[in-house]
Amino acid sequence: MLTDRPARDHFLRQNIEAVYGKLTHDLTQFVRVEDLVLQAAESYPGLVPTRAQLAAEAALPLKQKQGLELDHSLLLAHILADPRLGTHLCHAMLLPRPETAAALMTLDAQGFVDLGPVRVERHGRAAHLLSSNPRFLNAEDQGTIDAMEIGVDVATLDPGTEIAVLRGQPVQNAKYAGRRLFGSGINLTHLYHGAIPFLWYLQRELGFVHKYFRGVATPDVLPDDVNGAGSEKPWIAAVEGFAIGGHCQILLTMDYVLATEDAFMTLPARKEGIIPGAANLRLPRFTGDRLARQLIQAERRLQCDSAQGRLICDEIVPAADMDAAIDRTVMMLTSSGAVGAIGNRRAFRVGVETLDQFRRYCAVYAREQAFCHFSPALIHNLEQNWGAGNRAA
Repeated sequence: MLTDRPARDHFLRQNIEAVYGKLTHDLTQFVRVEDLVLQAAESYPGLVPTRAQLAAEAALPLKQKQGLELDHSLLLAHILADPRLGTHLCHAMLLPRPETAAALMTLDAQGFVDLGPVRVERHGRAAHLLSSNPRFLNAEDQGTIDAMEIGVDVATLDPGTEIAVLRGQPVQNAKYAGRRLFGSGINLTHLYHGAIPFLWYLQRELGFVHKYFRGVATPDVLPDDVNGAGSEKPWIAAVEGFAIGGHCQILLTMDYVLATEDAFMTLPARKEGIIPGAANLRLPRFTGDRLARQLIQAERRLQCDSAQGRLICDEIVPAADMDAAIDRTVMMLTSSGAVGAIGNRRAFRVGVETLDQFRRYCAVYAREQAFCHFSPALIHNLEQNWGAGNRAA
């Protein structure tokens, strides 16, 4: 029985290959992170919290949690730090969700599939993935993450379309009522009230965000771009209103970014006290290192229609013209066929972010994000900068 965190860390450092081998039957089975930690709790008592402990912890606001999930971060960081094990876990997270097959059948029969917070529609050559969390300015939270990943699977694997479009649905907030918004990042109210577990960050980065960038894998072929590949499509993002936090991170995985003239982007990591997903890995190649640090560490805001904003956004359009701009861009990117567009995506990826680079980044992210998530500074930041204590979950 491992009774303290340093002992667990030492055990994992010495035995991670055996641990992961047991949990995946010598790497013959793919196990997602959210299932992996539960299996680890059963196979290695004391290594990570049990299902019952997690359920009790989940009912508490963030400031009252014991930080039990820090042990999840240690397990996942050690797995991801190992080239063979970490690549296998990345592969597992790039596979389609079990629910995807039924959703694809619905899309094929109806021309759309409604997943609650996400809707996928066929529009000619394009699959439109429409995100909706109207009460919270289309923020991401525990209630949206599964639907989003299934939606990305569906849009990517749909044989009836050649390209995918990501767009926000209209919201209810009084200030923006009826307007489409791309999204406001992580739901800070839910974060403060303890409704977003630590695993959410890893499930997001290794799951649907990575699928935007690298596509959906198959079990038999390693998605390493050089020796094999999965199924993928070019992605267009339609930024209306703003792309804040996690939604700005998503833009860094897109092939073409349209933005309205009044739209802006921010990565308010400093005010939150957390790491902004894989932005630290990806943003410098768009903006350069110095501007990336200003955005992440000094809370700089970018208007999409600015010289710096155009380093991320490909085209600025009047808000009233977004529908036409999407149609025009779909035609432009598919007019020469999907094969060339996908081939170019892969060729770019080999030069800028290999699967191994991503894996190594996520090993650091798994450990560091956990300590940010359970830091008293995060609670202070949410209360002081966002008034989270006065907002109802």
